[in-house]
Amino acid sequence: MAAARELDLVLFGATGFTGGLTADYLARHAPRGLRWALAGRNQQRLEAVRRRLAEVDPALADLPLLHADVDDPASLADVAARAGVVITTVGPYVAYGEPLVAACAEAGTDYVDLTGEPEFVDRTYLRHHETAVRSGARIVHACGFDSVPHDLGLLYAVQQLRATGPVTARGVVRAQAMFSGGTFHSAMTAFARARQLKALAQERRRVEPRPEGRRSRAVAGRPRRDPLLGYWLLPLPTIDPTVVARSGAALAAYGPDFRYSHYAGTRTLRYAAGGAAGVGAMVLAAQVPPLRRLALDRIKPGEGPDEARRARSWFTVDVVAEGDGRAVHTRVSGGDPGYDETAKMLAESALCLALDDNPSTAGQVTTAQAMGDALLGRLQAAGIRFEVVE
Repeated sequence: MAAARELDLVLFGATGFTGGLTADYLARHAPRGLRWALAGRNQQRLEAVRRRLAEVDPALADLPLLHADVDDPASLADVAARAGVVITTVGPYVAYGEPLVAACAEAGTDYVDLTGEPEFVDRTYLRHHETAVRSGARIVHACGFDSVPHDLGLLYAVQQLRATGPVTARGVVRAQAMFSGGTFHSAMTAFARARQLKALAQERRRVEPRPEGRRSRAVAGRPRRDPLLGYWLLPLPTIDPTVVARSGAALAAYGPDFRYSHYAGTRTLRYAAGGAAGVGAMVLAAQVPPLRRLALDRIKPGEGPDEARRARSWFTVDVVAEGDGRAVHTRVSGGDPGYDETAKMLAESALCLALDDNPSTAGQVTTAQAMGDALLGRLQAAGIRFEVVE
């Protein structure tokens, strides 16, 4: 973490739905003495958030409020210069995220977000990774449901396996929850910008160093029935397998040759077919501007389900890792993935960077690479389960 800063942590985006849940989590769980602040462009809305937080903890009545606007680079530079860690929930990130990444990379300030947008992640790597390496900043994308349960779930699994040879792993996601409006907008934007996404991914592959004597790959799976788990598997076109593969490239614990495939799991073939049809419909709608606008108008970012609906939601990520003639089956599980648990993961990631003894890293790094066991311990203490399934 950057030394001698006025604030340990700044949250940008607390006036939105997920940002507000993140602020609530910090109000309830941040350690006494943490120096933190809210940032945004609307002073009145920030004051309303602060009043709500003060009902949780009266000491937060004086929580600092900072001006920050993605269209005002000077305001972002000021926030970055004052903070050790900046959290942002302001998306879609491909439209609004890069100026804050640039400010944090330049200032040597650690940065965490919720993005699941590969185009944004690759663009910021190409433009700001080297600056962050020089300044010492840790730029950590995908610190919510994209991609913490998958990234740390694989770290946990390979630690249980302890293989010395090649490792093949698969992750299988199941959930009962309301789809996040922000995630929907990010997915539709990604589907509509497939050419740009592919070009940036190719450019990153050309310049990103590869580990010497090792390799790590995300491997496209095929729809099938998993005899061990008992689920029908549907390959998931998300950022998660790429994040896992980058952790595998960075960390020797994943073995000399690591392969990972990523799926959604359903109990019946009918649901698997329905899921495939739904993804196909989203991809098609994203290519037709009137259909894309209609879909985006119907599902708004910044909105979400009420507390009762979130309380009924859950997720699991089953991981099967195989190597050295052995296999382990582990599981990550928790409550509402798109909102409550995402806010928890994001807040704990920021607290981990701000307060914990983490591996020595800099530049654009994954959660497993930047925080590893420290974040794993935090999430377990916060109620997210990591377990070996016998």
